[in-house]
Amino acid sequence: MTSWVFRALRASGLAAAAAGSLIAFAQQPAPAPALKAYRDFALRRDGNAARGREIFFSERTACAQCHTVDGSGSAAGPDLSAVGDAVPRPDLVTAVLEPSATIAVGYAATLIETQDGERMLGVIKREDAAGLELMGADRIARSVAVGAIKQRTVSDVSLMPPGLHSALSPQEFTDVIEYLVSLKQPANALAGNRGMPDEIPVLAKPVALRPLFTEAQRFPPPVIRRGEPRLGLVWCGQVPGEPDVFLVAHQSGKIWRMDRRAGGEVKTLFGDFGAELFSQRGPNGLLGFAFHPQFRANRKYYLKHQVLEAGKILTVLSEKVAATDLRADSGEPSRRLWSVASVTQDHSGGCIEFGPDGFLYLGMGDTGPQQDPNGHGQDLRTHLGKILRLDVDRRDAGLPYAIPADNPFRNRADARPEIWAVGFREPWRFTFDRATGDLWVGDVGQNRVEEVAIVRRGENHGWNVYEAFEIFSQRYRREGETYVPPVAAYKRKYGNSVTGGYVYRGDPASSFHGVYVFGDYTSKLIFGLTQEGRTLSAFRQIGTSPESIASFATDERGRIYVVGYEGMIFEIDFTAGDFKSAPQAANSPRVTAR
Repeated sequence: MTSWVFRALRASGLAAAAAGSLIAFAQQPAPAPALKAYRDFALRRDGNAARGREIFFSERTACAQCHTVDGSGSAAGPDLSAVGDAVPRPDLVTAVLEPSATIAVGYAATLIETQDGERMLGVIKREDAAGLELMGADRIARSVAVGAIKQRTVSDVSLMPPGLHSALSPQEFTDVIEYLVSLKQPANALAGNRGMPDEIPVLAKPVALRPLFTEAQRFPPPVIRRGEPRLGLVWCGQVPGEPDVFLVAHQSGKIWRMDRRAGGEVKTLFGDFGAELFSQRGPNGLLGFAFHPQFRANRKYYLKHQVLEAGKILTVLSEKVAATDLRADSGEPSRRLWSVASVTQDHSGGCIEFGPDGFLYLGMGDTGPQQDPNGHGQDLRTHLGKILRLDVDRRDAGLPYAIPADNPFRNRADARPEIWAVGFREPWRFTFDRATGDLWVGDVGQNRVEEVAIVRRGENHGWNVYEAFEIFSQRYRREGETYVPPVAAYKRKYGNSVTGGYVYRGDPASSFHGVYVFGDYTSKLIFGLTQEGRTLSAFRQIGTSPESIASFATDERGRIYVVGYEGMIFEIDFTAGDFKSAPQAANSPRVTAR
């Protein structure tokens, strides 16, 4: 062999041996436990793109020997100038850990044996009737005439060497992945940088949280005894037309009425529906509640909850009727309007809301398994991973509800007509801005981030093709499809389970007026953000909840409340804070990965 071939083999980490006119290539993969440790670290931790760039261009890895990042494609390997747009993070991790697992089209290694016995290994960069040009790992292109070729063999082993990660710590490996993810076309990079800042500052004057009632009236805390389900509060809302009177819903199916009008606190049981639903540890049981817009006239209200039927978990929408005095449930049987079977016990959404148009909107997660391998978020034939829109005041033939005439997929044979928007993983709480009508959605992320979006008719919000601003998987991507990015996203160091909130429309003179207020169940942080044209303007940490944030609530005066999973409701005191105050350095609480 020529010295170039030996250099190329050394540079590519391949072992070669002559066997007749062929060279057999073999690579010894790294032990599976080692690969898993690096993979898990890189998918669940943040990397430093600047440090990753230094490693990429260093002699330790020699990545730049085979890859360009300037769009020129002048090396043997693929140009990576926009790899962050094209390749999902999990696939980038696999590509580095296991180079031969998936070789990019057009970059398979080719072995050429010439008539005079020379053997050359590289990637074909050009080929025509006269011959071809082969580029090796040393970036030297060599031309071979057609007549000089005795035999050519395409290898299923990548020129990229295995075991590159072994020279790096898990954090350094993650830094390299972060650098690769950051390589995007300018417009996409700008959107991601704006919408997902590395640091979220803390307000110099944060808001305060005041308990809505005394400790004596605390609702049942989650049961933490072995073998028993851990269930907590999930929802709170003001009774329409009754200031300072709230209904509070518990995962177990109990709903209480809390009356604070008479200078004291009166808590009574509105209804106990535990016998009607399925509840276990995790996001099951009673998930959502909504008053009918004409509740005081027709007494109707709606529950989103789960049942167990024939061994399957179903998420259902039930219509119920309150007693004539509106102080308790009437006891009349529920009317089931809608149901869908879950694949697993996870990701069943948890929100129902009436919109300004009078129709009922229902959020439904992909129901798992993790990473949505069945592509529910992108499948228009299922209600999973969608936001639906129903007319509960009318009925279409064969349905207990009607399909609004302007539902975007109503007339498509390949889609369910109830669908309003597509591409959600776990839309845990959404609300309408009472001033603009914007539908704000908090969507729980998979590996990397939590996201907040403004959602409009017929839009595709990306899951599982995208996780926030990053591409996640190409499996269910469709040509010509438009994927709408979120307004904002935050990384896992700030939490791992977003809870959607409300745009504050209370005191018009408050610095928080027009700020979208939301939080994270796990970290208990409360955030505020502003936007222009669905582009993030400001993103701040505005406070911290004493309890895990299961939901937010509002009342007719525009005040906002935090629903603590452990049994307390808190009113947010915006007068204590100032959204325009100079932010302090951001704190990054340690959050346990899910």
